[in-house]
Amino acid sequence: MKAQPTASHFIDGAYVEDTAGAVIDVIYPATGAVIARLHEATPALIDRALAAATRAQGQWAATRPVERARILRRAADMIRDRGEELAQLETLDTGKPVQETRVADWPSGADALEYFAGLAPTVTGETIPLGGDFVYTLREPLGVCVGIGAWNYPSQIACWKSAPALAFGNAMVFKPSEVTPLGALKLAEIYIEAGLPAGLFNVVQGRGAVGGALVTDPRVAKVSLTGSVPTGRKVYAAAAEGMRHVTMELGGKSPLIIFDDASLEDAVGAAMMANFYSAGQVCSNGTRVFVQKGIKDAFLSRLKVRAEAMVLGDPLDDATQMGPLVSDVQLAKVMGYIDTAKTEGARLVTGGARAALNTGYFVQPTVFADVTDDMTLAREEVFGPVMAVLDFDTEEEAITRANATEFGLAAGVFTADITRAHRVIGQLQAGTCWINAYNLTPVEAPFGGMKASGVGRENGHAAVQHYTQVKSVYVGMGPVDAPY
Repeated sequence: MKAQPTASHFIDGAYVEDTAGAVIDVIYPATGAVIARLHEATPALIDRALAAATRAQGQWAATRPVERARILRRAADMIRDRGEELAQLETLDTGKPVQETRVADWPSGADALEYFAGLAPTVTGETIPLGGDFVYTLREPLGVCVGIGAWNYPSQIACWKSAPALAFGNAMVFKPSEVTPLGALKLAEIYIEAGLPAGLFNVVQGRGAVGGALVTDPRVAKVSLTGSVPTGRKVYAAAAEGMRHVTMELGGKSPLIIFDDASLEDAVGAAMMANFYSAGQVCSNGTRVFVQKGIKDAFLSRLKVRAEAMVLGDPLDDATQMGPLVSDVQLAKVMGYIDTAKTEGARLVTGGARAALNTGYFVQPTVFADVTDDMTLAREEVFGPVMAVLDFDTEEEAITRANATEFGLAAGVFTADITRAHRVIGQLQAGTCWINAYNLTPVEAPFGGMKASGVGRENGHAAVQHYTQVKSVYVGMGPVDAPY
């Protein structure tokens, strides 16, 4: 089983290799096997990618938006036409079940390309009358953008960042996570095949040092990062040195509040989706599940039955519902959180161990009850299939406790009382919220967080603000009235 790309990097419209860069082994998480071997970008390749982007961006910005849109739309169609091939690649890269990657990863990327293709020709300025004189505004691209991806949704993230960047006339140099480097290369291929001029979307591989070199280069106008809060703080500070635009989509410890009038089956299903989808490796996951005491026992009972019925196994098997964690490093981290939860007195409802499979980084779907706000499991992002269930009595209590965190990425509420649903959501400090649903992220809607969970928004019309800048032009229609 191999997924060896033509070369490690894609620069100025073609694959590029330099074996002087440090080796990056791509591991299939279900077996631990090496399926590809890449090399980090050397300083010369980083410079080459930025030079190509800088050269290509000016002409691209001068291209009619509708022409840019046609290319993005063709790329979206190609992604959909090659859905099975791309889903298989994503599964090899991440270990996620193919039943997920067929519907959630590349398809969301194609949606982003299609959406921003449609939006591009509509982005216009305005005129501001001032009597005889007037001002008009222009929305112009920022220039060269750097995208830094995370390993949990690598191809979706590459599309989410590149689609608005390219639609509005920018160029992008994209650095995937070194853990999941393959999908972005395939996207670069598709863009060129769709007619994107060379140099506008470049992929360079590497670890933190490569990202650091990109973020601090004076040719870069914007940085868009998806990653952890610690990484975000470093990248944000580095970008600020050059007064660069930033979008930071970071981690969370999001609350999912379930009131006792909620549909039990829907609430259990949403809690499972909010903790076990992609083996729990989703930044917006509702990992603090606040359950009102009147429904707690019934909730835990049904949750245990449904969690223990989940099918773990070979991610390439259509029947598999949950795959492995992405790496041995992540496995060790998650098992450490499970051990800490047991030590601190949380009650294990189900799971709590490695799955009984011969190979790979599998962990059982795990649920802890009687979790208190001061426990590590309620405060820190686990990024694995580990659910913390907390009790609450009143609406006011749930809101206060839900907001008592540095994070503010997402939040959800389940209740049959729609007035209460809106009232509670209105008081939760989170950028992306759901009522009687969870983790649905259509590209038409802005996505992003508050507090330590990030700045800026991806997707939706809000992305226009983050990939363009406004130029105001004052037009004088009369003589200049100088006072001297």
